[in-house]
Amino acid sequence: MINGKLIKVCGMREAQNIREVEQLGVDMIGFIFYHKSPRYIFEMPEYMPTKAKRVGVFVNETKETIQIMADRFQLDYIQLHGEESPSYCRSLQQADLRLVKAFSISHAKDVLATKAYEGCCDYYLFDTKSQQYGGSGNQFDWSLLEAYTGKTLFLLSGGINFYSIKALKEFSHPKLIGFDLNSRFELAPGKKDVKRIENFLKQI
Repeated sequence: MINGKLIKVCGMREAQNIREVEQLGVDMIGFIFYHKSPRYIFEMPEYMPTKAKRVGVFVNETKETIQIMADRFQLDYIQLHGEESPSYCRSLQQADLRLVKAFSISHAKDVLATKAYEGCCDYYLFDTKSQQYGGSGNQFDWSLLEAYTGKTLFLLSGGINFYSIKALKEFSHPKLIGFDLNSRFELAPGKKDVKRIENFLKQI
């Protein structure tokens, strides 16, 4: 944790890049198993995190495929970024998988969708609504999260960058557990700028 907040870096796939980001002390590293993503991971990197938790990101995937990948990549968490139902989440929980459910936000009513998922996810992740599933690089209006009164802790995502630091320090919510960093900290899709992340962590 950095200043009491979990830090997740998502969309990684290169061994040395993974190793360097992990050495910064981040808590979670995400691997995207959605084939339409420019950060899609199609083979096991030569190095996988040993200290940071491994998070596998899936979009409307079958339970069987998720279980296979969770076993093969030794995933600590499954992040669901599609239209997965609460019952589907419960079925994965019953298979002893820990879950992060992503919600795309553009209006306060999008936040209300979380109510049906209470008790069947370990964390929520609030991201910017876009045509694709995440990775848009755009920020949503964080004040919309005032409508969130649930019990599940959440990660804040969507366009967070070095220039977000002042706003992040000013934003508070009793259920905010951490931040998810992705496209705004890249040299290219799937390759993170280690120095930029390090500077962000020092400032936050």
